[in-house]
Amino acid sequence: MHYVLLGGAIAAELIATSLMKATDGFTRLWPTLAVLAGYVISFVLLAQAVKGIEVGVAYAIWSAVGTAAIVAIGAVFLGEPLTTVKVAGIALIIAGVVMLNLNASGAH
Repeated sequence: MHYVLLGGAIAAELIATSLMKATDGFTRLWPTLAVLAGYVISFVLLAQAVKGIEVGVAYAIWSAVGTAAIVAIGAVFLGEPLTTVKVAGIALIIAGVVMLNLNASGAH
């Protein structure tokens, strides 16, 4: 259940971050409210998820999946370039999250 909450937190963060450009620097009301609501929902769900997942592991997964997905969303929907350096950076982030999860599971 805690990982479902974490997944919801990631989804809310992805929606909020994807809408960030639409706020035009927080000068457009409705996109701004959507972004703020997305981040509030994300943090509420993340706070619930850490009741059953180590905070470091939950945050690492939340931030890594969010970062990787936003890079993909930027490339596919926003016309942002997907460079070798970006792909390598995402691979390193994922490797770090895997290492944290291996360490967390070995600590029990």
